[in-house]
Amino acid sequence: MSMSHASFSSSRGESIDFDNDLTLNDRLKAFKSSSFDPETYVSSKCQSMHEKELRHLCAYLADLKKASAEEMRTSVYANYAAFIRTSREISDLEGQLLSMRNLLSSQGAVVQGLADGVQVNLLEVSSEDSKDDYGGSEKAEPSQSMDSRLVDFSEKMEVLLAEKRVDDALAKLEEGNMMMKDQRTLTPSALSSLEMVISEQRQRLADQLAETICEHSTRGSDLRSAILALKKLGDGPRAHAMLLKSHHEKLQAAMQGLRSMTTLTGGAYTATISQIVFTSIAQAANDSTAAFREEPAFTSELVTWAVKETEEMALLLKRHVIASSTGAGGFRVAAECVRICLGHCFVLEGRGLALSSVLVRQFRPSIEQALNANLKRIEQISAALASADDWSLLHAPPGGRPLRFSSTSYPSGATGSQPRLSSSAHKFNSMVQEFIEDMGHLQCLQLDGPTMEGVLQVFNTYVGLLVSALPNSADSEESTGGPGPKIVKIAETEVQQLALLANALFLGDELLPRAAMRLLPPSNMVGEDNLRRSADKQARISEQREWKKRLMRSVDRLRDSFCRQHALELIFTEDGEIRLSPFMYLNLDDQAEEPEWFPSPAFQELFAKVSRLASMAADVLVGRERFSTVLLMRLTETVILWLSDDQTFWEEIETGPKALGPHGLRQLYLDMEFVILFASQGRYLSRHLHQVIKTMIERAIEIVASTGIDPYSVLPEDEWFADVAQIAIKMLTGKANFGNQDREMASPTASASARSVSSALSHGSH
Repeated sequence: MSMSHASFSSSRGESIDFDNDLTLNDRLKAFKSSSFDPETYVSSKCQSMHEKELRHLCAYLADLKKASAEEMRTSVYANYAAFIRTSREISDLEGQLLSMRNLLSSQGAVVQGLADGVQVNLLEVSSEDSKDDYGGSEKAEPSQSMDSRLVDFSEKMEVLLAEKRVDDALAKLEEGNMMMKDQRTLTPSALSSLEMVISEQRQRLADQLAETICEHSTRGSDLRSAILALKKLGDGPRAHAMLLKSHHEKLQAAMQGLRSMTTLTGGAYTATISQIVFTSIAQAANDSTAAFREEPAFTSELVTWAVKETEEMALLLKRHVIASSTGAGGFRVAAECVRICLGHCFVLEGRGLALSSVLVRQFRPSIEQALNANLKRIEQISAALASADDWSLLHAPPGGRPLRFSSTSYPSGATGSQPRLSSSAHKFNSMVQEFIEDMGHLQCLQLDGPTMEGVLQVFNTYVGLLVSALPNSADSEESTGGPGPKIVKIAETEVQQLALLANALFLGDELLPRAAMRLLPPSNMVGEDNLRRSADKQARISEQREWKKRLMRSVDRLRDSFCRQHALELIFTEDGEIRLSPFMYLNLDDQAEEPEWFPSPAFQELFAKVSRLASMAADVLVGRERFSTVLLMRLTETVILWLSDDQTFWEEIETGPKALGPHGLRQLYLDMEFVILFASQGRYLSRHLHQVIKTMIERAIEIVASTGIDPYSVLPEDEWFADVAQIAIKMLTGKANFGNQDREMASPTASASARSVSSALSHGSH
């Protein structure tokens, strides 16, 4: 934002713009005036505003102030090196100016002394005879007095330095400076001598103070007093550098003592080092502020020093904690290390030292490496467990980590129950939950994206294992890296195959998305960043919704593989022959007698399979009726779509040696109506499936019509197909009851219907 664009939107949606038609210079003229009154200016601009608009303006100005401060802070941090270099050049220039001033003062004193000497010589020439012994003693007396004062000054400074009375020594040096300013009583030689003595004593005092600062025993107030004294001597840059060097040496001594303690490991080692380093930085900041206030040059030097110390600590922890723990698979130790350091680091932010970005920059590559290694470990363990999984569903892993669920975790009918998973799925879920929980403590590293992408990757890999567990799966070679023995145990039974779907479904639709919620910012957000954090949380929620959709695409891949495998079992026999052959319709018209009207065996198998799977899914996929319905819908669609797209089937019917006759047409019509009926009763008849079936029936009718036969003259009414299909369903499910068969047949198709029922009964009695 820019202060020049002083506009905002009111609560009523109106845009309020101050002097929007003026140029930038015109808008800034009012602010440049020395008589600018902010209260009067705001009152003149806001007289017509309502309370809500004023509040909105205040919020806007507060945001503007915050953005400006953040921009300045970012700019300062981004140019530390240049800032410090410029500050040092300024300090050097000040020192040179001081030297020039002293030199000019000395030269002025010399010139004054020469002038006085010339005047004295002239007086001596004009009154040479008037000299006497008394006059000569008068000239010698000031020189002798000055010499004695110099000796007294030096002796007292010697005593003060020996007794380390710093304040008195500073006062004495100030007294000497006052003597130098009184140049009327000093000869040039005396002034030069005094200047030499003061410079020598000042240097001795500075060296003594520097020695005191460097001593490890100097702490607290004594250290600050020595720093202030050195600063008063005019050597502020050296004083500040000595201050930082002193704290660095004390920090190194503490670290050296810590290295000798072999009992500290992991979190304890990290906590101890982190506390030592950040306590030293905090103490250095306190001493620097106490001695130098907030002078920019020294503040920048302090921040640079603190950044360097933080980087050295981060490198030490990366070598001795993070690298060793992640190499052994201990991702939690690495996460705890980063969390502890950031916790100490955040305490310093209240004092103006924002070092968290330094830690993030140092730790992030190592944590990313640990993240990838941990994900690889999850993949390997999951693959090993899948090779021995018997695909039996359990409510909880024996001795494993308990799963956390709320009453809202499941749809109605499944409330309060935990999902049943196989052993490998339980272990996979436990590992991923621990992994996400560890990453949840590291939100400041901004690794939410890589974390979720990594979990998605390992989930896809696990689903690939489930796909390869399907018998004769078309994806098994791809998921195992090529032909050869599979790396997972095959799910032989339909219950086991449904267990594969249960694993993928509950993980992708429930467990993993709920675990990923821990990566969201905390809900108890307070302070000025409330709105920003709330917006960030909403953005992350949207990202997680998209992430969940990607998880479910992987589940859909397993579902489609399941449907394809079972569809192939219905389409082909174990010997590789096609069940849905065109001859099962073409050969019907070669028979002398009318066929027994009943759905074809292939479609009876289809009905039996989907009915069996529906019953099993109700027990395996508890609370996921919608998924079960879509599963059966896709299975039925797969079979019918294969028949619809089989060009060999339709070419044989249309152009083969035998033409499709009336009986073949009726049988195909009956099979399709049978599929529509049981799919409709099971509530998995999709519009697409219904449309495909109708298209197939119309195509068969057109084929018969092309032979010169009126297809509608040989087809019974629609009720006939519905009756036969319904009776077939009852017979196949064992619910048929034909005790009242002798009913009156009034419709033209009643006899045919009765004959088909009789045929069906006789067929079912075999």
